[in-house]
Amino acid sequence: MSRQFTTAIRGDFFDIAACVDHPQQIAEQLRHIPDGLMLLNEGRIVWHGSWRQGKTLPPPGFAVTDYRGKLIVPGFIDMHIHYPQTEMIAAYGEQLLEWLDNYTFPTESRFSCQQHASKISAFFLQQLLSNGTTTALVFGTVHPQSVDVLFTQAAALNMRLIAGKVMMDRHAPPELLETPEQSYRQTRTLIERWHGKQRRSYAITPRFAPTSTPELLAQVQRLLEEFPDVYLQTHLSEDLEEVNWVKALFPDSHNYLDVYHSYGLTGSKSVFAHCLHLEEQEWDCLSQTQSAIAFCPTSNLFLSSGLFNLQKAWQKQVKLGIGTDVGAGTTFNMLQTLGAAYKVSQLQRYRLSAGEAFYHATLGGVHALSLDDKIGNFNVGKEADFVVLNQAVSPLQKLRCDNSNSLADQLFMLMILGDDRNIYRTYVDGRVVYQVATTLTNNLSHKALRRRHIS
Repeated sequence: MSRQFTTAIRGDFFDIAACVDHPQQIAEQLRHIPDGLMLLNEGRIVWHGSWRQGKTLPPPGFAVTDYRGKLIVPGFIDMHIHYPQTEMIAAYGEQLLEWLDNYTFPTESRFSCQQHASKISAFFLQQLLSNGTTTALVFGTVHPQSVDVLFTQAAALNMRLIAGKVMMDRHAPPELLETPEQSYRQTRTLIERWHGKQRRSYAITPRFAPTSTPELLAQVQRLLEEFPDVYLQTHLSEDLEEVNWVKALFPDSHNYLDVYHSYGLTGSKSVFAHCLHLEEQEWDCLSQTQSAIAFCPTSNLFLSSGLFNLQKAWQKQVKLGIGTDVGAGTTFNMLQTLGAAYKVSQLQRYRLSAGEAFYHATLGGVHALSLDDKIGNFNVGKEADFVVLNQAVSPLQKLRCDNSNSLADQLFMLMILGDDRNIYRTYVDGRVVYQVATTLTNNLSHKALRRRHIS
């Protein structure tokens, strides 16, 4: 056995063992090993169980990394995020369409410069890892180089990443527009260059219906027919003004989703962000086509777009994950995003438990991306992407933990009080790619935190 693993991790493990159809089933699948052992080899989990069962597996003298006192969870999955908008997060005072015109489009135009794209993509990946996100579904800009630099840098980490260049041929500044044929050619080249290479996957990315002519959508359909295993990502029913605009632009469509569905853009690897103002027929179509939704609570609140109906998604059996939606979203941190999801649900009298919240951020999001055979929990054979959480990094968190008598209570505390300071280590492909160091200060009774990234 000693030759069959290269890394041994000891600590407090929490994950969700299997996908579920109803939130009531999650409690049955919660798996907590207070003192556990996980053995890794070549980036995969080869053994996982209690320390008592496995302590004789590492040979004498083998270095076991000891994280007792911390909580180890699967890496977080970000289902919807715009990396070019990193530098404009927290831009003041607009709703969706004005926000795009006043902030998003001017910022994205800067990505015609490859050097700028490379700088922001490196910062973006560091932000993901320092917040415990190990897999993300990412929008680039209309510029092909925005995707090239992102995938190149993710490859150096062997990080599982799905991304695509925006496709857009109307209702945007001239410097961000392309012809449908040009968009097809550039996207096809990027698919052939990146899709399925290492842990990278391509997502065909029409921004949304208002910036897409019928001719462009026809090219998107053409690409999906030529490359049926790629992803598709776009926006759907984020804002009421947007919904009414789509009805005016596509008067022959039954509803907003029908614009995409009529071009064959729904399906098991299609992800639609937001979905706040869906009609009953749209819910049914998403369910029947096995399409997925990215729920983006901080963004929806920031732009006052609306409240996502999480309970309806369960009722309609629509796959779902959580998205930060930076830069309309206000944080890269999944703990803070789950806290916002809880508040959105509370406003609709739906009680989002900590177990369900962590399900959406890990295995549920993985299921929505059709990756549940590869990541999302600690089953043997899965890829070793996980996060080590420090549950008490402030005096308030420590006080709260000291008065907590259950794992569910501690998880809930983390999603309400937690932030990037709670991310102690991030592992990708079985390797530490981010860690936080602690030092004592002279004038504080608690530890001050200093972060550094592992190249």
